[in-house]
Amino acid sequence: MSRLKIETGSSPAKERFSITVTEKGPYLVYGRPPLAEQFIMPNELNESWYFQEGKHFSTESEPTALCRCGVSHRKPYCDGSHETARWNPELTAVPDSLLDEAEVIDGGTLQMTDNEKYCVFARFCHPHGDAWTLTEESDDPEARKLAIREASMCPSGRLMAWDKDTMKPYEFRFEPGLGLIEDITIGASGGLWLRGGIPMRREDGRTYEIRNRVVVCRCGQSANKPYCDGTHAAIKWKDNLEGEPVGETLPEEVY
Repeated sequence: MSRLKIETGSSPAKERFSITVTEKGPYLVYGRPPLAEQFIMPNELNESWYFQEGKHFSTESEPTALCRCGVSHRKPYCDGSHETARWNPELTAVPDSLLDEAEVIDGGTLQMTDNEKYCVFARFCHPHGDAWTLTEESDDPEARKLAIREASMCPSGRLMAWDKDTMKPYEFRFEPGLGLIEDITIGASGGLWLRGGIPMRREDGRTYEIRNRVVVCRCGQSANKPYCDGTHAAIKWKDNLEGEPVGETLPEEVY
């Protein structure tokens, strides 16, 4: 078993929660975390602005096998289709920490780290200008507030806002949970959103960095598996799950 890496600003979930990424098949979910659709909801300008829950799915099976190849007929669950599907299951992501290759954007009262490799094309970084410009202008209180919000809304953690006085990151207080991202604006389904420090490991025990927020591939076509790289948006992949954005919205409290 490899030593756990924990990203700055993240805390591990309780021991009962974990995900095993099988080498040629599904994600095996332990601990019965809640699983629900998470719809990317637009503002009045059709820009990504918040998440809203949709249909909930059971994780009572121990473990619960969730589709990783993108072609199961029982999504979000695995039905064995990975055995005959045309996909490459190879786990190609390097075991680096998220911050190892991140660019640092320096602003008045904030810094923002940006690791573009983890972009999932959720587009929360674009409203009101963009997160990069807002960080640079963070001497202005309104720009600072928006920069923190936009970086913190990034579901994959590609972007993180940091207070320059304390050098601590801003993070939503997530309880352990799983989200099936649905992007209605572009007509595609996204990755599996892990929240609240759920640890993820390979079958041989090698572990991935524990993060407060991370998105892993569901369409089977990412070039950075198990992580999502936004390919679902380019191929307009759809999971065809029935559900509507009628549930709770993302919490607003950050550290």
